Amino acid sequence: MSVRYFKRYKMEIDLYDAPPLPVLPPVYTWVSWDESLISIHADVKFRSFAGEIDATVFPSLSDANGCFHLMNEIAHKRGFLPEATWLLACPSGYVGTIQGIRDRPGLGAIQNLGVVPAHRGQHLGTALMLKALQGFRRAGLGRAFLEVTAINDAAVQLYRRLGFRCRKTLYRAVEILSDPSPLVGHAVASRHPFLD
Repeated sequence: MSVRYFKRYKMEIDLYDAPPLPVLPPVYTWVSWDESLISIHADVKFRSFAGEIDATVFPSLSDANGCFHLMNEIAHKRGFLPEATWLLACPSGYVGTIQGIRDRPGLGAIQNLGVVPAHRGQHLGTALMLKALQGFRRAGLGRAFLEVTAINDAAVQLYRRLGFRCRKTLYRAVEILSDPSPLVGHAVASRHPFLD
C-alpha cells in the first residue's frame, strides 16, 4: 500500500450573484426531496461516481452500499436542507442528484453533484447546482461552498463558470493498494470530508 495525496479546492460563491436557474431540456423533470428517496439518491450517486476520480478519493462513492450509507448520513445530518437537495428524472429513470447542508449560519455546503454518464453534456450539472443554490437562498443563506478534486477539470470549470472562486487548497491523503494497471488504484478506508 502507498499513500497518494490529492489536491482539492474549496470553492465559494456569493449567493446573491448566482446565475438564474436555466430551463431544463423538455424530457427532464425536478424531483424534490422526500425521505423515501434516499436509496434513489444513493443509486444515482453510485452510477454517477463509479469509475471517476472521486470514487478513488472517497471510496464510499465506488460502492453501492457505501453510497447508501453516505446518503443516509447526509439526510440525517444536522443542517440538512431539503430545499437544496434534488433529483433529476427523465422517462428512462433518475439521472442526476445533488444535496445541500447548512454548514454554519449563512453558509451552505454542497455535498455531491452527480449526473450519470449517459446524460452528461446537456447542462444538467449546471441546472442541479443552480437549483441547490436557489434552495440555499430560500433558506436565507448568503454564501455556499463545495470541495472539488483539482484534476477533475470539467467540474472545476463548471464551478468557475457559475461564479465559484477558489478560497483554499487542501490535500487529501488516500491509501492506495498497489495495482499494476494504469488506473489510479483502489483506495481504502477513507472518510467523506463533509461527514467528519
